Amino acid sequence: MNLTVLRRALRPFSLVLLGTVLVGCSGPILANPLPSEAPIVRPTPAPSRAPDPQQVVLPRDDAPHDRLTEWWYDTGHLVADDGRRFGFEMVIFRGERGDFPVAWASHLAITDEHGQRFLYDQRSEVGARVDRSVSSSGFDLSIQGDLSPGIPDLAASPWTMVGASGIDHLTGQGTSVEGLPFGLDLSLDANGLPPALHDTDGYIDFGAAGGSYYYSRTRMGATGSVTLDGETIPVTGDAWFDHQWGDFIAVGAGGWDWFAVNLADDTDLTLSMVRDAAGGYPLVYGTLVDADGATRHLTRDDFEVTVTKTWESPRTRAMYPAGWHISVPDESLVIDLAPSVADQELDTRDTTGVVYWEGSQIVSATRDGLPVAGEAYVELTGYLPPSGR
Repeated sequence: MNLTVLRRALRPFSLVLLGTVLVGCSGPILANPLPSEAPIVRPTPAPSRAPDPQQVVLPRDDAPHDRLTEWWYDTGHLVADDGRRFGFEMVIFRGERGDFPVAWASHLAITDEHGQRFLYDQRSEVGARVDRSVSSSGFDLSIQGDLSPGIPDLAASPWTMVGASGIDHLTGQGTSVEGLPFGLDLSLDANGLPPALHDTDGYIDFGAAGGSYYYSRTRMGATGSVTLDGETIPVTGDAWFDHQWGDFIAVGAGGWDWFAVNLADDTDLTLSMVRDAAGGYPLVYGTLVDADGATRHLTRDDFEVTVTKTWESPRTRAMYPAGWHISVPDESLVIDLAPSVADQELDTRDTTGVVYWEGSQIVSATRDGLPVAGEAYVELTGYLPPSGR
């Protein structure tokens, strides 16, 4: 069933449900709080639900939760047989707001590094029809939403995420804002590595704003294909999976910067820097994952991030950071990042109410002064100028 007409009719309602959400694999989210007049109802825990924080148990917690906000988020790096390189992003968001129907949104993107172009699409749906199909363990998510116009073979093609215990499958075929069809079909495998629980136990306390459960599978093998220009291209590579959920509405009213770095020595690093409305950083943290999957929690004193370059969007006039110098002194680790494609901006105001930048990076790093290769993804929110909001 095509819900385009229904989605448009309910668009203001669905945005209230999502709270002009999002994005972020980074942690605290919802770029803006819900309007003050919106009927916010914080769910009352069922008698059987223990108070937060609870222990994260997998694969049970791979599945959806009855919480205000949740998402499953994949980014990664893919290589074709001929050497062409691609970045990808696929995310499904879920929002509960009291007695309103459950709201869903999804974003799909491909970065064509060789062709220096960025393609993305978005969908949204409201109601239990697209709610969970697996409740005990794992996730089996499908979203159809606002279908790509004029492409009959996509008319019955939902975007899907299926997985549990670090073995996932992603499928999606979309149409870019320029009208170009693109897609992906990927199998992901964590190869037995344990998930990384952020902030040591997988729970991040936002104080009065609530809290978030958050874990990642930072180094998943990826095999499958991407579709560009009518060509199905076999690819292999790596993926980074984030799953986050909790009873939170608005944290980080100024946006945030999120970094996910995979190094060739099998070290993985994620950093989150959350800004308040005044430009300060009330929440800064990171997680370092070693080759065996063991994690080390990083505080704001354990690393430093310096912006080295900026880029202005020709469409939104948002001024984004576009180069970074990262140092983790205790690890003798220095990382320099630069976008593989300058323009990796997503305008998702039709589904989630925000404009953000998320894309693949060129990595130059050293450990103990010796070069080490790597790959990275960066997400940036909160940079849209007030005149564009």
